[in-house]
Amino acid sequence: MRHRIAGRQLNRTSEHRLALRRNLAASLFEHETISTTLEKAKEVRGFAEKLITLARKGTLPARRRAIRLLNNRAIYKEEDGRMVKSGTVIGKLFSEIGPRYLDRPGGYTRIIKLARRRLGDGGQLVLLQLVEQESKASEKSKK
Repeated sequence: MRHRIAGRQLNRTSEHRLALRRNLAASLFEHETISTTLEKAKEVRGFAEKLITLARKGTLPARRRAIRLLNNRAIYKEEDGRMVKSGTVIGKLFSEIGPRYLDRPGGYTRIIKLARRRLGDGGQLVLLQLVEQESKASEKSKK
């Protein structure tokens, strides 16, 4: 019995779960929206929000802790038919994503259920995305 044991096993070993969580969080910060299963999204949501809270602090110890938790993966973009390095995940997290949520007390991600099911096992597909600043968007639409 698994009484009082936190977290989902996701039918993986502990090392595989850690790698899955890091990769999903890095992809979320890189693309700002990802499609995954509901169980994986619920598992990575808390981890991603803790990293955004670290990025809001913006200090050197917070940056080092984020690198330890997430690893510092490079971001590549295609330009003129070739892949060019355009930064790192930690750099984007601390320079763009962290300052975006300075005045937000929490709840940086949202899970939107999709109508599709995953081919093969029929798992519920969802979109995991970063919440945009809705107050600024509503002010622009009012003007």
